[in-house]
Amino acid sequence: MIKIKINYSSNTPLFIQIAQAIEDDIISGIYKEDEMIISTTQLSKLLSINPTTAVKAVGLLNEENILYKKRGVGMFVSKGALEIIIEKRKNEFFNKKVKEFLDEAFKIGLNTNQIIEILRKESENRK
Repeated sequence: MIKIKINYSSNTPLFIQIAQAIEDDIISGIYKEDEMIISTTQLSKLLSINPTTAVKAVGLLNEENILYKKRGVGMFVSKGALEIIIEKRKNEFFNKKVKEFLDEAFKIGLNTNQIIEILRKESENRK
């Protein structure tokens, strides 16, 4: 079952949050290649949102070749969707979060060795 948590106070638009939640379900294996996903009608009822918002979320994933449509049936997970999502998220991570992290680290006076040590310690704490 899809696990969508919507943060209505977030700056991230609802349709993006929904698309990311569907991506998360693909990553976690809830949806596999060629499996039908929850319908936009079910999404809108489940989340008490405007059906147009659900359609926009699913449409975004279709545009990114993560989902494909079977006319009259529904939306399905595309072959290679997992790889597309992971590559997209890696790019977003490196191009946004890593750069923001480094900008802030240098701004507060950390040098490269200190940053590496911080990352090493944090990584060890997560094992």
